[in-house]
Amino acid sequence: MHDQDENSLPEENSFINDDEFTAPPERHGCVTTWLIFLIIANAVIALIYAFTVNKLAATLHTSGLAIAALIILCSINVICAVMLLTWKKIGFYGFVITTVLAFILNLYIGISPVRSIIGLLSFAVLYAILQIKRDGVSAWSNLK
Repeated sequence: MHDQDENSLPEENSFINDDEFTAPPERHGCVTTWLIFLIIANAVIALIYAFTVNKLAATLHTSGLAIAALIILCSINVICAVMLLTWKKIGFYGFVITTVLAFILNLYIGISPVRSIIGLLSFAVLYAILQIKRDGVSAWSNLK
């Protein structure tokens, strides 16, 4: 019964095929920090807008619907940052879309064009941060 040789025993962890498993790539700590910052900042801004929607609408002389749209855009940004943390390039394109929509919405509700353009450049900052390399490979090149 114990006479079997080593080669005839079933492999340990036969459910894991080493050829199919690949560890996720590593990103530079600054990139991870920035993505976590984006998650926290957008979530906090969405909550602040949600709890002060009436005051913001009155201050900006706009409708609560416009503020609700900003809340939705911040919430989508949270999802996009999480997607980037999980190496999905679509998260970046989501940021581009929400940034353009926020730019248009900011102009509509009366935010100055200069402040609106600064907000519009935020996806360029994100793209630049995604270019930071770890072990010679940028986070951008690891996105799928």
